[in-house]
Amino acid sequence: MHTDPQLLLRRLFDAAVASAQADVCIPRFLPSRPTGRTIVIGAGKASAAMARAFEQHWDGPLEGLVVTRYGYAVACDNIEILEAAHPVPDQAGLDAAKRILDYVSDLAEDDLVVCLISGGGSALLPLPLAGLDLADKQAVNRALLACGASISEMNCVRRHLSAIKGGRLAAACHPARVVNLLISDVPGDDPNDIASGPTVADPTDCAAALAIVDRYGIALPAHVREVLESGRGETVKPDDPRMRDVTTHLVATPQMALEAAADVAREAGLDVHNLGDAIEGEASDVGKVMAGITRQVAERDMPFRRPCVLLSGGETTVTLRGDGRGGRNVEFLLSLAVALKGRADIYALAGDTDGVDGVEEIAGGIMTPTTLARAWQLGINPAESLRNNDGHGFFQALGDSVITGPTMTNVNDFRAILVT
Repeated sequence: MHTDPQLLLRRLFDAAVASAQADVCIPRFLPSRPTGRTIVIGAGKASAAMARAFEQHWDGPLEGLVVTRYGYAVACDNIEILEAAHPVPDQAGLDAAKRILDYVSDLAEDDLVVCLISGGGSALLPLPLAGLDLADKQAVNRALLACGASISEMNCVRRHLSAIKGGRLAAACHPARVVNLLISDVPGDDPNDIASGPTVADPTDCAAALAIVDRYGIALPAHVREVLESGRGETVKPDDPRMRDVTTHLVATPQMALEAAADVAREAGLDVHNLGDAIEGEASDVGKVMAGITRQVAERDMPFRRPCVLLSGGETTVTLRGDGRGGRNVEFLLSLAVALKGRADIYALAGDTDGVDGVEEIAGGIMTPTTLARAWQLGINPAESLRNNDGHGFFQALGDSVITGPTMTNVNDFRAILVT
């Protein structure tokens, strides 16, 4: 291999992000034109780019309204783009959710609703059930983000406290035909977990949401807990007649992104091994496990011969114990670096394909064989940085952050480990 390892890793990451761009994946899934109106709605970090791609390839009249993260808006001619906060929701997101729900409240059977959903939509549609307010949603969201719950668990709770998620938005569109175009950012690509499933039926119930709250010891205010205990937060179920004319397409997924990266690695002459697009668990634990696998490759050419690239995706979690600047990708990468102890033949990149790891406008970072030594030279204790959840502070000090700006898509975490 003659390519610079760090440059190669960045090329793999860029290929994964490029494969999930809206103008690449949306045109393949255009629905048939209706005799009535075409309404475009949506939410997520990629929703504005998806709206523009749909608009550019649609050959008839349309109108619509979508909400995306601050800084992720793109200009459309006939679709209004709103912006709101992520990952903790704000008033702008609540107002956008109300407007979208109102937009589809008076449709006819010959109308078409195209719903463009991507990761981040949960926080961008924070419309609480009656009796709850935005502060309740924000508090629950913060608790879920900090407790170590999986994305599926978090979204189950969110759905049952929402007036728009868990199929409620699709039910509001009835009797119009609904076509969902989804960019998946969740392990397993379950449409219920993409933005908490506003336009798909939900098979889970309030009891499941309450069990998750209790499992992680989340102290809900009494009036919030009552919503779950009473069953008042029940979602729209698969046998609901309002869901009969709802069709769902996954237009981009983490697996597709990993395959795009694999093609680039093979072109560079490397063997590629995809370890899975649905890896979950504590980011630091996943880092230790990946370090064990990587050492086996480097030391024994088992289970794979080197040189090779190990790819993986999914969505890890971080249980906050420190007060550093972190995110799940840099937490994984720092844990990997500490466990590998500066081996001379291993490089890695971990990043969030939406360009934001945690709450920082930083996608992730790159690990090299000199990462630990350079940190010590700067007076930074890698293990202490890991204990303090300070992955961004660590890699930024070394000049090894991966910064992309808004990528206009989101197909979850991307991890590549290169064994030379």
